[in-house]
Amino acid sequence: MTIRPLDLRDLHHLYRLRGNAVGLDSTRTLTRGNPLGAVGLMAYINPARHIYASIADGDGVSLLGGIIHTRGESFARLLYLAPSSRLDHPDLPALIDHLSAEAGSWGAFHILAEVNESSNAFDGLRKAGFSVYAWQRMWNISQVAEATSRLVPSEVEASDWMRVDSIHWAAIQSLYQQIVPPLLHPVEPISPRTVGWMVGSSVKCYVNVTQGVYGIVLAPLIHPEVVDVSAKIASLVNQLPNRRNRPVYLCVRSYQAWLEPALEDLGARAGERQAVMVKHLTRLVRDEQTLLATQPPGVSVQPSRVSRMHK
Repeated sequence: MTIRPLDLRDLHHLYRLRGNAVGLDSTRTLTRGNPLGAVGLMAYINPARHIYASIADGDGVSLLGGIIHTRGESFARLLYLAPSSRLDHPDLPALIDHLSAEAGSWGAFHILAEVNESSNAFDGLRKAGFSVYAWQRMWNISQVAEATSRLVPSEVEASDWMRVDSIHWAAIQSLYQQIVPPLLHPVEPISPRTVGWMVGSSVKCYVNVTQGVYGIVLAPLIHPEVVDVSAKIASLVNQLPNRRNRPVYLCVRSYQAWLEPALEDLGARAGERQAVMVKHLTRLVRDEQTLLATQPPGVSVQPSRVSRMHK
């Protein structure tokens, strides 16, 4: 089986498999739809991103995969693998390795992928060197705004959300450091391009917002000390601007699993549990090297002298 970049002669593969792809970036899939659909393919003309697709073809089987990287970020993301019915194919790891090599040429240190734990892609990713570093669920919270009618009015008013500005970046970064386990900081660092909402000047409740044609995804950083979480979430959904009946999802990672009972109380619908996986491409230090200390010409170093010691 040969692996090569996708080109115009493969358009028939894209058309044939457009409904049979597995999205591996859940936020992008929920906001922009099918990664092989018209909106997904628009990413190829965005100059701010690196995006690459390849095909493994042979023996009557064609496997497709795509990867994306935003300039300046230390990680890339697997976009999709297709077809979903052949993700147990023995050549799938080779296709993923090919995509990983392209990401390495962009300067990415590691690659992220999100996959349902019941998907055949899970085993293929593990064989290609991916490991699980967190779990997550995408909760559909589109209808939780209706819960505000059952809450005490003072609780709803206490949820005073305001837009995040650049002056809040330091406080949001501090909140990130408190909530996200330190071992995960190098894998998926918080982006300085924050777009979202926060409650109060102390910034213990922050939600990043990603929007697209097909939906809105909220990624929360909420400190366990925050009270009335249910009321705050319902209030935020109720005041999101320009929603236009798009579905709203809340991404809950395993290190914030304490939020899930609050979402259940609001009647939110939980998606399937997903493995958040990473493949490391480089190590910061490969081998130890012994270096000789050199002295610049014309510079002498005088030894120190101790003339007397007092006990």
